[in-house]
Amino acid sequence: MHRGLIALSAGQAGWNVGGMTVLEVTTTGRKSGKDRVVFLTSPIQEGDSMLVVGSRGGDDRHPDWFLNMRRKPEVKVSAKDNSDQNMVARIATDEERDRLWPLVVEKYSGYGEYRQKTEREIPLIWLDPISQTTQDESS
Repeated sequence: MHRGLIALSAGQAGWNVGGMTVLEVTTTGRKSGKDRVVFLTSPIQEGDSMLVVGSRGGDDRHPDWFLNMRRKPEVKVSAKDNSDQNMVARIATDEERDRLWPLVVEKYSGYGEYRQKTEREIPLIWLDPISQTTQDESS
């Protein structure tokens, strides 16, 4: 749905849902090694970092995109005002999670409902920019 709305509006609509930023995230398939594109909402941004929630609607399984990020955390992220930004995914620490979960649920109450539907811990994942210095060091 997001992809179609963004395409039809020439990139002018579809980048915000319920007050949350919509991100186009490209992961690397953990089995195929191919690019996999998913649209995710980001309820919280801090600085240049963006938080995404691995809720999968409260399903008992983690979303495939999360499993891909866990295997290969380097991702590309596009949003309305930037495209193909190289980022690295990292799971929020327990301390971050304690601070962030109430804010996530405040932003979208559905996340609280999803939490009640499953016994798994719904992961909170930071997408942090890869600085040019970090990229240079890894080359």
